[in-house]
Amino acid sequence: MADDTQQADDRKVTRLAHRIKAFATSHGGAEAQIAYIGERGARIVLVGEDGGWGDLVAPTFETAEKAVEKAGITRHETFDGELAAKVQTGPYEWKRMAGIQIGG
Repeated sequence: MADDTQQADDRKVTRLAHRIKAFATSHGGAEAQIAYIGERGARIVLVGEDGGWGDLVAPTFETAEKAVEKAGITRHETFDGELAAKVQTGPYEWKRMAGIQIGG
């Protein structure tokens, strides 16, 4: 039974790493930051070299760490400074953020 669980975990890591690599390929490279989000697991925030960004959710923080490592991209401990400065936002994001601020 433990082997089945380990194999399932390994498959999750591999699937996430594949998606991370695909993102990195389509954005000229990528970097990541992992944030614990409670019972839901961990959020992997990806920032592409072109300023594009996205995120994935892993079932555990450990799974997220392994996937980022397997994908071979740089991981940041925090989402600030240099990493945050790379993110490019467009009209959609600004409108969405404004809507959140005014209760929309």
